[in-house]
Amino acid sequence: MKKLSLRTRVLTGTVAAAAIAGTFGVVSANAAAPAAAPAAAVKADAANKNLTRSTHLTVEAATKAARATLDAAEKENQRVSVAVVDRNGNTVVTLRGDGAGPQSYESAVKKAYTAVSWNAPTSELVKRLENAPTLKDIPGTLFLGGG
Repeated sequence: MKKLSLRTRVLTGTVAAAAIAGTFGVVSANAAAPAAAPAAAVKADAANKNLTRSTHLTVEAATKAARATLDAAEKENQRVSVAVVDRNGNTVVTLRGDGAGPQSYESAVKKAYTAVSWNAPTSELVKRLENAPTLKDIPGTLFLGGG
């Protein structure tokens, strides 16, 4: 089995931490009433499963994870960008490292989105393309191993 570089392990860990640590947002539903209908108060019954509850990384925690990942990459002389996304794939924080290439920012966001969407590191997801090559056609994804 191929040993993953420190950079790959740290970046994968950060994305996994973001996915595992939770999600951003609260699910809410709004129903539009007909114009003539009077407004009615609707109570949501939590015991009846009308509400969901979620946890999420704070911006501070996401920034700390991104900074640690960027620091680890810099120690390996890697010039990268780092993205942390929430469980819904929304970008929480992105850091562009000194000397990172112009493609690295967008690649970091897409790789993080891809990893959280399938709850797996992109290095593992690349293998799935053998059986499902059209996965790479999903907008916003990047199936690219490493970092």
